[in-house]
Amino acid sequence: MADRGALKFVGFIFATATLAVMLVAGMVVKGYADGAYTLEASTFDAAR
Repeated sequence: MADRGALKFVGFIFATATLAVMLVAGMVVKGYADGAYTLEASTFDAAR
């Protein structure tokens, strides 16, 4: 059987990674909502 202390440590690592991913996803969604990012392709001068 696994050591409870080690399982708590692994759980803490996974919880920290999950929280980091959720924060980054929230920041990206907020950026899209505020208009900092756009989904449209940017136009460029193809003749150059």
